[in-house]
Amino acid sequence: MDVFGDLFRGVRAHGSLFGSSLLAPPWALHFVDGAPLTLCTVINGAGWIVPENGSPELLGPYETVVVRGPTTFTFVDELDTPAQPIACGEDCATPEQGGTRYRLGWADADDSRSEAATFITGAYPVGGEINRRLLDALPVVLRVEAGGTGDAVLDHLAAEVAVDAPGQQVVLDRLLDWMLVCTLREWFDRPGGEPPAWWAAQRDAVAGEALRLFHADPAAPWTVSSLATRIGVSRSTLAKRFADLVGEPPLTYLARWRMALAADLLVEQDTATIAHIARKVGYSDPFGFSAAFKRVRGVNPSEFRRSAKIAASVKVG
Repeated sequence: MDVFGDLFRGVRAHGSLFGSSLLAPPWALHFVDGAPLTLCTVINGAGWIVPENGSPELLGPYETVVVRGPTTFTFVDELDTPAQPIACGEDCATPEQGGTRYRLGWADADDSRSEAATFITGAYPVGGEINRRLLDALPVVLRVEAGGTGDAVLDHLAAEVAVDAPGQQVVLDRLLDWMLVCTLREWFDRPGGEPPAWWAAQRDAVAGEALRLFHADPAAPWTVSSLATRIGVSRSTLAKRFADLVGEPPLTYLARWRMALAADLLVEQDTATIAHIARKVGYSDPFGFSAAFKRVRGVNPSEFRRSAKIAASVKVG
């Protein structure tokens, strides 16, 4: 598993398609939920994404914007639109509500006015420590122009939203997932961009292989020597190359990655013992694991688990 694939684990659309027809101007849709990640794209026409406390982004055909929560945003036909904002949250499609699709202010399918737009958005209920490492690498709003690998996905989306067939929601969700992956890859690789260190390091023969080994088997008893032997370089070469590209020593990265995995396991497997979680992330001694976890997270595993349960119950309530 590569770093990006691992950090993307669990990021899945689930019933998150909002619209599938043409928006007739004037319109103003206010997305109030502040989802951790929201993908917005236009098949045809154009409109403005206006993030809360941010600069407006004009969204044209086959262009994509991703908004990172808890920022809310509005999609409007013009910045000075006379349309009253329709709050999209409880009354619109969200993953938690089973993905029912609503059509608010849609034009007729045969509407040929150039100012009409087909707008598609997918909200992602991203959670956990692993996914947070992906979110931390993203700005509040990122934009990808047309002409990249995502165009082919949008062709499929355009064809799918034009029909009403069994299993359509599943197909649309997976297409949105595909679109999100393509969008983030395009953004990380953009000319003059500043991607996270691990993104560029993945392509290095030494640091990239070390990262792949860590993510493929984080519980293995890795040392710098064993890692260097596996990769076929000297210890000094590995240590310097990894630190230069990733920004920290190999075993420091591994320790933080193990603690991120452990944090999610403590929440997801809430009946598992601390000793079981410790073994899953490479610690044979639960006391050593607890000490390492506290050094990184500031609290011991049991306290972290209790706090996560309280936070979850408050959110549900």
